[in-house]
Amino acid sequence: MEKGAWEMKITVKRVFTAVTLVAGAITIYQVMSKPMPVAAPQSLEAAQANAQSFDQKIAQLEAPRTEGGAPEEVHFTSEEVSAELAQSMGGVPARPVTKAVRTTPSSPDTVIGPGRVEVKGYQVQLIGDVARGQFTTQVAGQDIYVTLAGHLGSQDGYVTFDPTEFKVGDFNIPVSLVNSALQKKLAEQRDQLKLPEGVASLRIENSELVIVGK
Repeated sequence: MEKGAWEMKITVKRVFTAVTLVAGAITIYQVMSKPMPVAAPQSLEAAQANAQSFDQKIAQLEAPRTEGGAPEEVHFTSEEVSAELAQSMGGVPARPVTKAVRTTPSSPDTVIGPGRVEVKGYQVQLIGDVARGQFTTQVAGQDIYVTLAGHLGSQDGYVTFDPTEFKVGDFNIPVSLVNSALQKKLAEQRDQLKLPEGVASLRIENSELVIVGK
């Protein structure tokens, strides 16, 4: 896979990683119950197909456009985003493809960096203009289920995330209690949240992730 495609995936995952770090800091609200999943699980075959579809659409952004042509705009479903995140973290094996299409990182540390909070079990549901995600992380050796929702977008060439919901287990936490810590963590990673070369903007619209090329 081309460098730009991996940069796009890494950028989105860093938003989730920042939220995970904030969740880990809120030890007073550690709730061990497992919440209802935000999306139905995908079969291995469906996940592989959706991850492959994600890659193919990313490739459209990287293809040269004709002079004077409109920028490429690609739309991703919830299933495609969930499958791609799961595959990038090693949860879904990739379908065999040619060397020209994919170059897989050697480990999850290649994506999120060694020493970071471990995140697993990504699920994503796009509803209207809101992205709702759920994942599992570990705090003090215990599995913690984190559910969050918010507006994923971009501004001045950087990814932005404004939360509208935050849950640990089945416990709802007021967004006002975590937003400042989350925005601080995102600000610390600002350089890493820069949109990849060739991408002008991204947004959630009509229950899809929309990425617009330059």
